Amino acid sequence: MTASAATAPGGKPGAALTVLPGVLRRALGWADAHRAGFVLPADVLEPHTEVNRTLKPLGELAQLCTTISRSTAPHTPEHHAANELITFAWDQVHAGDLLLELLRGEPFAAYPYEIYAAFAGYGLRNEGFERLAGTLSATRGWAHTEQHANRELGLINSERRVGAAAHTDAGAVLARTWLGGLSEPWMFEGPSGYALTHTVFHITDWCCVPERMPADIDAYLRAWLPPWIDGCLDSRQWDLTGELLAVAAALPGPPPTDLFDAAWPALATAQAPGGAVPETGPTASPAPGDAGADPYPFLACYHSTLVTAFAAALSLKRLATHGANAVAADTGAAV
Repeated sequence: MTASAATAPGGKPGAALTVLPGVLRRALGWADAHRAGFVLPADVLEPHTEVNRTLKPLGELAQLCTTISRSTAPHTPEHHAANELITFAWDQVHAGDLLLELLRGEPFAAYPYEIYAAFAGYGLRNEGFERLAGTLSATRGWAHTEQHANRELGLINSERRVGAAAHTDAGAVLARTWLGGLSEPWMFEGPSGYALTHTVFHITDWCCVPERMPADIDAYLRAWLPPWIDGCLDSRQWDLTGELLAVAAALPGPPPTDLFDAAWPALATAQAPGGAVPETGPTASPAPGDAGADPYPFLACYHSTLVTAFAAALSLKRLATHGANAVAADTGAAV
């Protein structure tokens, strides 16, 4: 059966709830077992160090685990695992002091601020960082930094998390994005797909505040997420599929249960027994008797594996909340 057939409308009712707990557990287990891949090198502050291979993975670990922590029930293994990984990441940045050094060295860069905001969203703070960030964010240069609209939304959300005043109006920036313009759905492709997912992440505080999504964008996404996800699964774009499923979990109102039931079992087939999910392409089969082996290099799967865990936690929360509300409504109607 092709991925496209697996995601055809009319997926088996309850199929998502059947696979999601295992998908989440295995993906978090992979991240925990591969902490060494997120460890920052001793020369992380040197100019030659590649941010995309060092700070970016660690920042994504902190950000996505923050949402997983907010989306899982306290005292569950998944909640505990996410909290442990955030604590590990905070230790890696020396409780924020390393990010302060980065900000001193690159006061024009937004990425130290955005990484710090991931921790601030969890309640972890560094007084020195926030003092310097407050000074920098009040400058003309900060307000006029030139960047893509969805990246600017990320900075606005980071300012909100840290408690600083937004440097510009979020609504005006949203209107300049591919998604905010309700672009023709047939113009969807990889770059626009990632741009729209991150637009949603930033306007909904990483999918935790769905009510911030405008009604016209909600309607647009409900109409077009199913065919986009179907196309991504058919072309084995696992990472983008996970991000789009996280967007589906950030829609206000009832969750798209038919979409979840159709797509999640298909995405689950891309997950290796050890929990890893490749970003794109064919999935690797473990050698006989070695089911726990790593079939992919760290940099080829860490992001898609974290995104899968992130989307799974969000989807589970939305489905569970919707189910509880439906039971409550039925009970009330019967009384």
